[in-house]
Amino acid sequence: MDARLQRRVQRYGWDRAAEAYEAGWKESLADAQTELLRVANAKPGEHVLDIACGTGLVSLPLAEAVGSIGRVVATDISDNMIERVRHAAKTQGFTQLEAVCSGAEALDQWPDATFDLVTCALGLMYVPDTITALNEAFRVLKPGGRAVIAVWGERNKCGWADIFPIVDARVKSEVCPLFFRLGTGSVLQDEMAAVGFLRLETSRLKSKLPYADDHAAIEAAFIGGPVALAYNRFDAPTRAAAHREYLASIGPFLTSEGYRIPGEFVVCRGHKAATD
Repeated sequence: MDARLQRRVQRYGWDRAAEAYEAGWKESLADAQTELLRVANAKPGEHVLDIACGTGLVSLPLAEAVGSIGRVVATDISDNMIERVRHAAKTQGFTQLEAVCSGAEALDQWPDATFDLVTCALGLMYVPDTITALNEAFRVLKPGGRAVIAVWGERNKCGWADIFPIVDARVKSEVCPLFFRLGTGSVLQDEMAAVGFLRLETSRLKSKLPYADDHAAIEAAFIGGPVALAYNRFDAPTRAAAHREYLASIGPFLTSEGYRIPGEFVVCRGHKAATD
C-alpha cells in the first residue's frame, strides 16, 4: 500500500474507532502500558512527547508524573483521539498536557533536543516508515534523553491475530500489512539501534486480554480497533459471518469467566548519547 494512503486509512480508521476504543482495549492493554510507564520512569519537571497517544491512557499518567512544573505533548494522527485527550486533560486539570494532531514521521513543529523522554505505546506498528519515525523521536530528544517504545509481540503469541485475515478476506484493507514485524525477534531493538539509540534494554511481557462475553470481544476487535474503517463497509450478512469466524478463532480461550485471550508485548528502552 502507498504510504500516503496507509496514513489516510489510519487517520480515518482511528477517528471511527475512537468512541469505542477504551471500552474495548483499556483493560486489555493495561499490562503493557503499566510496564511502559514503569520503564519510562518520568520525573517531575521533565518534558515528554507521547507519540500515537490514542485516548491518552499513557499521556495522562505521564502528565501526573511530571507534575505542574513539567510538560507532556501528546500526538496522534486521529483528530477524534486528540479531542478525547484534550477533554480528559481539561477534566482532570492537567494544564501541563497539550494534545496535538500529528503523525509520527514528521515532528517538524518541535526543534531538535526538545524532550527528556519520548514514549510510544502500541502505535509504531501502524506507521508506514518506522525508521523515519524513530529518527524523528531521536532528533527531538535532548542529549542524554531516553525513548520507550511498546509494540505487540509475535503473531503466534497473540490469540486475537486472526482478525486481520478475517477482515482482509472480505474487503482488502491492508490496515497494517506488517503489524507483528516489530515484535518479532529483535526487530524493534535493531531498528532503534540503527537510528542511534544506545544502552538498549528489551523485555517481553505475556498477558491475557479479558472480555466478558462474545459481544465485548466483537466490539473490541471490529469497532474499537484498527479494522473499524474496513468493518464499516460490511453489510449485515458479512458482519455476521465475520463475527462467527472471529469467535471460532478465539474459542479456545473462552473460560467460565469469559474470554482470556493471550497476548504478548515488547517494551524497549533506549538512550541518546549525553553529547552528540
